[in-house]
Amino acid sequence: MRLMQRICVLGAATMLAACAALGGNSGSMITEAPPPETRAAVNAYQIGVDDVVQVSVWRNPDLSITVPVRPDGMISVPLVGDVRAGGRTPEEVAKDIQDKLGAYVRDPQVAVILNDLRSHEYLSRVRVTGAVRQPISIPHRQGMTVLDAVLAAGGITEFAAPARSGLYRKDAEGTRTYQVRLDKILDSGELSTNYEVAPGDVITVPERVL
Repeated sequence: MRLMQRICVLGAATMLAACAALGGNSGSMITEAPPPETRAAVNAYQIGVDDVVQVSVWRNPDLSITVPVRPDGMISVPLVGDVRAGGRTPEEVAKDIQDKLGAYVRDPQVAVILNDLRSHEYLSRVRVTGAVRQPISIPHRQGMTVLDAVLAAGGITEFAAPARSGLYRKDAEGTRTYQVRLDKILDSGELSTNYEVAPGDVITVPERVL
């Protein structure tokens, strides 16, 4: 357990150091709410290694498969052979398979469905570090808030300075730090800074100065 704590703290510290190096608005707290999370359409998602995809060929169940993407980014499709899936959208892969199946099947209709998004597991995690009882890195879930993440970390310690907590979020311009009044959230249920978190967010709870 101690080893996992050290790994989590080290990973978060490394990420925060990178955040500081990126500049942007990381040097000061932003008191306004972060922008709502933008959820890209599934068809715009680029498939990665280890993602599990389902290839369905209409009226040809023998040609339909569910397979993980290999380390070389390829999947093997009956009749067609290897097809590149890594770095492409489901729609692009489906069209490629459909075009190649046209040599064997009359007017094939192909759909590619993402069953398990394994490749983005770490990119989509939320991390909580600092003066919490159990620094953690947890999978992002839709609707997850700052309080959800802090409670998953076991809450704050007696050495915490919750009024100076922050939420770090990377965007196209760098890394921004949003002020989180964790003291008000925990003590009086004042939820104005209980922001909904996004994949990749880091929440820090600093220690108070003794």
